[in-house]
Formats: sequence, C-alpha cells, structure tokens
Amino acid sequence: MTIRTTDLLTIGEAAILLRFPRRRVLDLCARGLLPYVSVGSHRRVRRADVEALIHPVLTRAELEQLWLHQAIAARYTAEPSAVLAIAEMNLRRLRRLHPGGAEWEWLERWEVLLAGEPEAVAEALTSPAQYAVRLRSASPFAGVLSERERRAVLDDFAESRRDQARPLRLTSLERVMRAV
Repeated sequence: MTIRTTDLLTIGEAAILLRFPRRRVLDLCARGLLPYVSVGSHRRVRRADVEALIHPVLTRAELEQLWLHQAIAARYTAEPSAVLAIAEMNLRRLRRLHPGGAEWEWLERWEVLLAGEPEAVAEALTSPAQYAVRLRSASPFAGVLSERERRAVLDDFAESRRDQARPLRLTSLERVMRAV
C-alpha cells in the first residue's frame, strides 16, 4: 500500500482538526489508537483516520472494534511473529467452529491476508473502510491484547467520545426547549 504525502497530516494539523491538544494526539499515536508513519523524525497520520474520528460513519460498536484493532496493529508492528501465531491459531479454531456459511468467507480472506504482505494486514486492522470493518467482524486476533490493555483501549475510546461532545449553548438550549 502506498500512502501519498498529501494524504498525511502533521500531529499539529491532526490536533487542530480533532480539537484535541497536540499531546493527546501524540498519546493516541503512542498507544496505537491512531496509526501513524514516521517521516524522518516526525510522525504523520492519515487524513482518513483523523476524519474517521471527526465524522464517524461507523456505528459505536464498529468504532470500538476499530480502536481495539488499531492497538492490535501496534502490537503487530512490534511483534509480528507472535501476533501472527495467535491469529493463525485462532483461525484454525474459528474454522472448526464455523465449517461453512458467511463467516467462512471472511476467515478465508483473513488467511490470505495473513500469508501476504504485512502492510495489507496493518491496513485491514486500521482502515475505517467498510470492507475492513466487515473483515474485522470475523477477527482472528482475540487474545493479542491482555484484558488490562483491552480495557485501557476501551476507556480511551469512551474518553475520546466525551471529548468530542460539544456543550449546547444556553441560547440554543432555550430555542430547542421552546420548539418542544
């Protein structure tokens, strides 16, 4: 997968778009919740990932899965052979549990991905695209994150949702209440 430099944002640009402090964006990157690439000594994030946080077209459950899989992608980058071993073991188990049907198709797609390029696996784990969302619904990555890590990701996800909630101005609230 080739990423064009025009598709990348600086951490500062991402912070402005997300309405987060720069430190928070760096923290999301460090935790593997916002994928980034290094360009020299600087981090860059994909515009699509930032926009997916701003205007989620995903359901809450799909966003939650995306955040978990972004953390898994960070682990995959750090320890690819260990993560692949867990995924392949889970794939064998899932194939025994689901010997046919719709689930089987997605398990086959994971098998092909896991045997291919690491970039394709990382893209499937971190992309907000609908194909990747559907693929993650049959994820073979259970057990990659500890329960404590999993809980920390979900807590961060919940906190990010609270950060994005905008308080209603008093004048707007009054107008809404009069209309009701």
